[in-house]
Amino acid sequence: MRIDIISLFPEFIEAFYGHSIIGRARAAGLLELDVTNPRAFTYDRHRMVDDTVYGGGCGMLMKAGPLFAAVETVRRAVPKRRVVFLGPAGETFTQAKAAELAAYDQIILICGHYEGVDYRVESELADETVSVGDYVLTGGELPAMTVTDAVARMIPGVLGATAGAAEDSFAMSLLEYPQYTKPAVFRHSAVPDVLRNGDHMKIAAWRKRASLRRTLAVRPDLLRTARLSDGDRELLDSLEREMRE
Repeated sequence: MRIDIISLFPEFIEAFYGHSIIGRARAAGLLELDVTNPRAFTYDRHRMVDDTVYGGGCGMLMKAGPLFAAVETVRRAVPKRRVVFLGPAGETFTQAKAAELAAYDQIILICGHYEGVDYRVESELADETVSVGDYVLTGGELPAMTVTDAVARMIPGVLGATAGAAEDSFAMSLLEYPQYTKPAVFRHSAVPDVLRNGDHMKIAAWRKRASLRRTLAVRPDLLRTARLSDGDRELLDSLEREMRE
């Protein structure tokens, strides 16, 4: 898979590409990653990538021309490609969207800056607009890195543990159960006994209950779309009664 980011700050993105899981996946050839500066596609002497807003208004907008040229340059002749603009007016980014994007051969992430971009970038260049939340950031670089990290985790071989991504929070529309490591007791707080007894069936049951309880307490909205068995629903009813008492 290949991920291209279109950004005015390539050094910011390159630093992210070089570290941790993303860096290792890149070095192993599991991911092709690149960043392209749209300023390279400006031809006036000041290398301007922005201009004033038609109709008036504060601030400057990124021009369509450099962004179109940058995307058209990095496009690859692959069966499945997706161009994504990162902005607050888009569909909220979720684990399901990460899994969807991971199925593409190439995704191109466009980062805005200043007061935004010429709308023709969204309407005529991008296939979709994605938002990482109901807040406004200075630019699209942090959202682009968020999307890249979440998508990369879905690609086989990127994570060391084969089941790692499948057990993450949101992978099954539930929050992940609490996890612990050594020591067994830290500042009078002990790891639950069930996790130390080696009975894998009891451990799995504890984890399911803990995951449901955590989701119910913190993100009950996720339960509306969660894939729950009849046993899960009975357990959830029991947890709801406990929490009301």
